[in-house]
Amino acid sequence: MGQLTVVDVTDDPDWDAAVWQQPGANLYASRRWGEYKSCIGWDVRRLAIRAGDGQALAYAQVQRRRRWLGHVVLAQGCPVLTRLGEKRAEAVFRAFLGHLELGRLDLLGVNYQQFQTPAAVLALLGHGFAPVVTARTHTLELDLTEEMDQIRSAMEGRWRDVLKTAERNPDLTTTFPTGPAERLAAFETFGRLYDALKRRKGFRNSLDTAAFRDLAANDPNLLFLEMRERDEPVLVRIIHRTANRWTDFYVASNERAKATGAGRLALWRLIERAKREGASVLDLGGIDPAGNPGVTEFKRGASRNVVASNPLWLFSRSRAMRRAATAILATR
Repeated sequence: MGQLTVVDVTDDPDWDAAVWQQPGANLYASRRWGEYKSCIGWDVRRLAIRAGDGQALAYAQVQRRRRWLGHVVLAQGCPVLTRLGEKRAEAVFRAFLGHLELGRLDLLGVNYQQFQTPAAVLALLGHGFAPVVTARTHTLELDLTEEMDQIRSAMEGRWRDVLKTAERNPDLTTTFPTGPAERLAAFETFGRLYDALKRRKGFRNSLDTAAFRDLAANDPNLLFLEMRERDEPVLVRIIHRTANRWTDFYVASNERAKATGAGRLALWRLIERAKREGASVLDLGGIDPAGNPGVTEFKRGASRNVVASNPLWLFSRSRAMRRAATAILATR
């Protein structure tokens, strides 16, 4: 099929349409996620990797940022391999690396965010990428192929009791905002709750709610769920959905959500919706038992099916740098 070519298609308006036709499509490879990362300081380029006859083999959204004397380069949720690309994964990654022209002080990270395939793993290993696995790269999953009664009966007894009480509470209502104005309002509520939660709990993370606001509100691959008590918002969930895998992406709530069991009811309504729409797996969004035991305990009440998340795969032209970066990140 000839020599592979890598084409910069950053400005191609049909990027999302092409990516979402692939079985490994996900939010992190989408144009909107790239626009969000651009807003917070990354230089983002979108690449199409093609066979000699022009057929698409993979799509990769690459983020680059200056760090010290080199660059950090990040590919989240990609390269997304096409069905043809799955058969030529090693050649795809060779072309991908060649196009990036990494310097000796540059570090490349590939994080498939739970969307990696065996073909991609073999290619990563074959090209000398080193996997970074830590205690925090684990998550809990729910098998949505089971019947609802089975899913519920597998939950912890206390968790089910609180859920049952919340279901009987007429003051609690659940909505899935759909219109542009309703979704934007839901995100603004999420932002207020999230900022208050960070102040209350004293934690920090990389989410910039101001930069993410318009992108999230207009992304059809994100689902919003809002819980209200007597018409007052107490919780907002943002869910990343693909055809088979749904991920509890972000959640923000206040003390009334905890007092009323709204968090459990919201998760149950999410399970019902995901199963109704044909999803087979619900990812509960990661766990950190040592750093955040409260949230882990909540999720463990719904499922104890712990799985290792996809690792961060590191590559550098310098073997010493790759080893040093892998060692440092493995202790975080």
